[in-house]
Amino acid sequence: MKTLVINCGSSSIKYQLLTMPSSKVLAKGMVARIGDENATLSHEVEGDQLERELPVADHKAGMQIILQTLTEGDHKVVEKLSEIGAVGHRVVHGGEDFSSSVPITEEVSSAIERYADLAPLHNPPNLTGIRAAQSTLPDIPHVACFDTAFHATIPPVAYTYALPTELYEKYGVRRYGFHGTSHRYVAQRAAAILGIRDNDFNGITCHLGNGCSATAVRGGKSVDTSMGLTPLPGLVMGTRSGDIDPAILFFLESKGYDLAALNKLCNKQSGLLGVSGVSNDLRTLSEAASQGNQQAQLAIDIFAYRVKQYIGSYAAVLGRLDAVVFTGGIGENSAEVRASSCEELDLLGIHIDAQRNQSVGGPYAEIQASDSKVKVLVVATNEELAIAHDTFNVAQELTKR
Repeated sequence: MKTLVINCGSSSIKYQLLTMPSSKVLAKGMVARIGDENATLSHEVEGDQLERELPVADHKAGMQIILQTLTEGDHKVVEKLSEIGAVGHRVVHGGEDFSSSVPITEEVSSAIERYADLAPLHNPPNLTGIRAAQSTLPDIPHVACFDTAFHATIPPVAYTYALPTELYEKYGVRRYGFHGTSHRYVAQRAAAILGIRDNDFNGITCHLGNGCSATAVRGGKSVDTSMGLTPLPGLVMGTRSGDIDPAILFFLESKGYDLAALNKLCNKQSGLLGVSGVSNDLRTLSEAASQGNQQAQLAIDIFAYRVKQYIGSYAAVLGRLDAVVFTGGIGENSAEVRASSCEELDLLGIHIDAQRNQSVGGPYAEIQASDSKVKVLVVATNEELAIAHDTFNVAQELTKR
């Protein structure tokens, strides 16, 4: 079955077309700057790149361009749209309604819209992409794959905030967690690498990119995670603050900051960018630090220190720890962050081999030293593949009904 994976943002659509269950990627790409006269299409087939600039009025037009590119011209990979058997959609927030990927019905779409209050930057464009794709491909299954679904197993002791219970009952204020598709994928890959069954695996997965989160996985299930009601808390991120004293916001309000300014401060002006004053990109910061920029180095140090804090706290939550897993753009590529995050964790039996850490390559690597009691893995995440697998499985179940 040819399966189309869609990840729709406010002004972009990322996509991959895969053959399932073989997991072969036929094509991938992105339509960016939707709504702009100078929108762009990036399309790749077996390493051959197509780049175009063109007007894209809205997401429906973006979907039509994607499907046209897949079926026409020198870079086509299918003869006709009827070859596409299912579409999988990344959806950020499913609240408490969804613990797995599901076929998209009107009820599911309504739930996605209902949770837009909790993910205002993500759920509305996700739903826009779903409706655009359904309009263009109306006769095949469309499947919602939720970032929050993997974290549905977190127990009340971990997801409940110490706030008045009525806030949870009336507004759903609790920890939900995000990056669940990535955490689930790398936890399963780590278990396979170590020869452990999924439901026996205890590990800490660290998804480190522009957005960052850590998850405690016990018996293959998420039991705690660093993001919360929103993607703001937890680890330091590219432009997000992560954990801070909430009273800072009250203090700044007294200095003249309004809600919009505080929201922008925490989500867009903080994190690596805020501390360094240079960039939210770790590669840029590493270069600046090597040239003596102390604030850039401090930003990197804080970033890794927070990861180490979460590794320690989640090791206490899990009791038994099989592996620490690094993934995401930073987790997969920054030997410096991995080394600093695991420094002085002798109490947990975690030791990194410096040479193995520096020479990571391929889809996975083990970087622990020979005397480490805990495995330390680098696993390349593949959220699109995880979504494609879920979509294929859901579509197969639908055909059995």
